[in-house]
Amino acid sequence: MSNFLHFIVTLVVILSCLLLNPTLIAQAASSSTTVYEQHIIHNPDGIGKYYMGREIAKVMGYTGAGWLEHPRREGEEQPSKVVNVLNLKPNDLVADIGAGTGYLSFRIAPLLTAGKVLAVDVQPEMLEIIELFKKEKNITNVEPVLATLTDPNLPPESVDLALMVDAYHELEYPQEVMQGIMKALKPGGRVVLVEYRGENPFIMIKGLHKMTQKQVRKEMQAVGLVWRETKNLLPQQHLMVFEKPDCSDLLTR
Repeated sequence: MSNFLHFIVTLVVILSCLLLNPTLIAQAASSSTTVYEQHIIHNPDGIGKYYMGREIAKVMGYTGAGWLEHPRREGEEQPSKVVNVLNLKPNDLVADIGAGTGYLSFRIAPLLTAGKVLAVDVQPEMLEIIELFKKEKNITNVEPVLATLTDPNLPPESVDLALMVDAYHELEYPQEVMQGIMKALKPGGRVVLVEYRGENPFIMIKGLHKMTQKQVRKEMQAVGLVWRETKNLLPQQHLMVFEKPDCSDLLTR
């Protein structure tokens, strides 16, 4: 009887993990039916490709790198507050997805005295800028990583935190990239998304470069991430925290 009960408990745990983390199911489904729609008539600020009802925004290319480093950014966006609430540990491995010039990467790196930042971007030109800044700032624990449009190119179950600041809405293949991030996260690892508030029409950012909490949560849930909290401490942006379920915790209970 005890063996039968143990079997039932184990089965329930496995089913719970699948329900909390449907990444494998989503991957299997996406191989047979596309999750994207292409529209000929679309917003000029978008690429005409839709994911879960949202049009994907055009990418800001490396020619706009100067905007990422503009001196008003701290006053307008307060990125130092983002860094302060990440609750980083000295040995964390942080993936800065869509790192651009490394604006956030170089602010996080000094806190990781025994860890490092993987500065991930699909544009080699951005990674060249990061390499220049590494030498200029004499910071050695920022590692540029060249991603593809579908793969963040991160080692499996290695990342403690994946951070995306004003980047997720531009991913051309958001489901594939997030599935790659899920694989790269350690069990219990976190994803932090910072996006301009799509609910507020008075925030003077183009519509496709803003996202609502509802939309973000829907897209993160689709790859198995669990919403933990939203911090509304920034002037114009949501800071949303998600977590990869740690099924080993369930098995040891």
